[in-house]
Amino acid sequence: MMPTFFDSTADTAEASEALRGLAHASRRFDQPAEMYGVIGDLSSGMRSLGQALDQIADVHERTAAHAFNDAGNHEAGVRDALAAAEELRRAANLVDRAYDRLTEGFVAAGRIAWHPEPVVEEAAPSRWVNVVFLLGEEADRPFRILGELGHVDAVDLLAQWDYGDETTQAALENGNVYDEPGQGTNDRMVLSGDYALVVNPHVGYASLLRRYTEPEAQPQDAEQVGPAPVQGGPELLVSYSSPGAPKRADIPAAKREAS
Repeated sequence: MMPTFFDSTADTAEASEALRGLAHASRRFDQPAEMYGVIGDLSSGMRSLGQALDQIADVHERTAAHAFNDAGNHEAGVRDALAAAEELRRAANLVDRAYDRLTEGFVAAGRIAWHPEPVVEEAAPSRWVNVVFLLGEEADRPFRILGELGHVDAVDLLAQWDYGDETTQAALENGNVYDEPGQGTNDRMVLSGDYALVVNPHVGYASLLRRYTEPEAQPQDAEQVGPAPVQGGPELLVSYSSPGAPKRADIPAAKREAS
């Protein structure tokens, strides 16, 4: 005689539909505080899911005597029933571990006090110091590299004139510090990390500027571990190697200081 099972098809279909609805609704929350209650409901549902998996595994084992495969082989059916029970228990163990992590998240979420307005952090004020200014024939090479290889390689070439603090100090002493790079009528400006490449094909000049943060805007507890890097910024400019890169003594002062 076959065992009698309760009809759970309607219940599982309803639970599946509810989870789909939750996945759709949780893409956004009008009030962040609502998330806490949702996490609590998920925690409860996760625990019930693990319990259901264990119970279904038990049923597979208890009713293995009734198991056959499609070809009518009882031994194969028993093997599959026991294999299903084992995998279901493994899934239940994983759900239990996920439940523990979800509980920790639920506790952490309960400590949050959501405010209606976000905190707007003021960015540290910064300006731009001149690194190098090339005009006429001296700007031909940066223009050629810009056209053939792109702005990263052009910035890499001009960044060889950047000597960190020395370049910054020279720009400050000569007044070559600007609020914004590229303020001319026909200027074209490209940002690359902390550098700004400014070119003007009509006038025929190429200029490189570096972002500079005022000392008083820097954190007081920041410690200088080593000398300032020659080339800074999040973008590593190594794609172009310029033979005969300019040495410190070979650069006329006007090119490092003029604007």
